[in-house]
Amino acid sequence: MPSPEPILRDVPERFESDRLTIRAPRPGDGVRVYEAVAESLADLRQFPASMSWALSEQSIDSCEKYCREGYSNFLARRDLPLLLILRGTDVIVGSSGLHRFDWSVPKFEVGFWGRSSFHRKGLITEGVGAIVDVAFSVLGARRVEALPDDANTRSCRVCERLGFTLEGILRNERSDPDGTLRNTRIYARIQ
Repeated sequence: MPSPEPILRDVPERFESDRLTIRAPRPGDGVRVYEAVAESLADLRQFPASMSWALSEQSIDSCEKYCREGYSNFLARRDLPLLLILRGTDVIVGSSGLHRFDWSVPKFEVGFWGRSSFHRKGLITEGVGAIVDVAFSVLGARRVEALPDDANTRSCRVCERLGFTLEGILRNERSDPDGTLRNTRIYARIQ
């Protein structure tokens, strides 16, 4: 039986899918994360209520800070951020991870975004699918949920391709910085 203490749980820092290396961010990854984020800002900023971090000024230093804090949080089991890297390269094609978890169930929220130049190649679906598989097979998840913006059709399609069930739509659940109310879809897979 796994330890009830999150810090004592074994969580793989690195694993692979067919085309991706999936691993926790580490010190030194900031430059490559910045390249992926900077290229994708226009896409990410379409959904400011769910991607609010993308509204702030992005820099190599801010991305390096994200990587260092992300690695620290990963080790402490406070959050499990993961980078999606094209296998055999150092090219970051997106980011994902398991967030807002409850080890007593256990349940996790999977979040994700893809680098714009790699859209429509199935890489985000592949990476998120591998992460969800690890959540169920290694971490003992009983529930994994995703909460995309209702208008984020790409993210909704990823959830649907991975066999998530749409459980409902929370109307006027989030607010953009300009006050526009947004709906949030609740997708989940259970075991």
